Amino acid sequence: MVRVGALMASATDAQTQSQTSGSDSAAEPDPHPWLHDVGAAVAAGQLSLEAAEAIRSGLGIPDDTVSVESLAHAAATLLAEATTLTVEKLAARARDLRVGLDLDRVAEREQFLRSKRYLHLFAQPDGMTRLSGLLDPESAAIVTATFDAVTSPRRGGPRFVDPTLADRAEQVVADDRTTEQLVLDAFVELIRIGTAADTKVVLGAKRPGIKLLVTDRDLRQRRGVGFIEGHTEPVSIATIERHACTTGVIPIKFDTEGEILNLGREHRLFGSRQGIGIAARDGGCQLGDCDRPPSWCEIHHIDHWTRDHGSTNTDRGILLCRHHHMLVHNNGWEITRTNGITHFIPPPDIDPEQRPIRARSKSPALTRLLGT
Repeated sequence: MVRVGALMASATDAQTQSQTSGSDSAAEPDPHPWLHDVGAAVAAGQLSLEAAEAIRSGLGIPDDTVSVESLAHAAATLLAEATTLTVEKLAARARDLRVGLDLDRVAEREQFLRSKRYLHLFAQPDGMTRLSGLLDPESAAIVTATFDAVTSPRRGGPRFVDPTLADRAEQVVADDRTTEQLVLDAFVELIRIGTAADTKVVLGAKRPGIKLLVTDRDLRQRRGVGFIEGHTEPVSIATIERHACTTGVIPIKFDTEGEILNLGREHRLFGSRQGIGIAARDGGCQLGDCDRPPSWCEIHHIDHWTRDHGSTNTDRGILLCRHHHMLVHNNGWEITRTNGITHFIPPPDIDPEQRPIRARSKSPALTRLLGT
């Protein structure tokens, strides 16, 4: 509140000085000129304190690479978009704009975030111990994937076809522990058994991992950014190269409209390689503003498999979270895709005019690819 209040004071002072420009008082320079309009919007009640702080912290300060004018333009862009974004998405958008202005310092920012990581344990008077910490984006991706594997059947994650996975999902749903208790018990168990763990016992049949996405152009030039699937904070090319060295690379080729090439297969269920490609393209659930990441989504046939004899090709598949997948199937929604552009058609009881709702990729890597 103090930081945002300072922005409001600067905006108010500037307005007062402009109204009394004929006086002898010397005008003090605005310490945050690139955020003048942000402060004015807060003062006018048009922008919340939280949104203003998201813009301020996401954009950062000018330096020898990023000018005051560039940041002011970015702030104006964010103000125009603020009414349509949540605070979290506004903060991610602000960070994304700053990265675009300062590509050569992505690795430096990544290292700065990593330097802020910590984990504290506090003994409580009642004998319990409280955990408190911060995770850098790469560490958070590993931890999030692990806890998703532990709890996703409980929290509405993907349905399972494999009988073994389905049985375990039922066990998790029926467990009398809370979701938070499941997470804590898995955390303790992982530490206890370490690398000798039987992952089928703790995490199910599939070991969780992280997927990093990068355009071939950025990788070849060794300049630009990559992204951790399901996260908005970019990572450096050096981080991408480090993971590629240990886990390898799966090339996924897109055409100029963002469609996947050379991964189509003609069978009922989408294969794992197709799933990787579709996840890289869609970046999460495609319906509306749903923020479910790829790990929480299922692949829906745009052309119904039985009714429309739909094919299991990547250009006819789309990521939907379980809730929206069931919504589409059960409530009469239709999906069209033409020239790489996908629209959801709501049923008449939701919109009598059935106006198409355009789906937009939530993959920052694909957005970067199509924008270059």
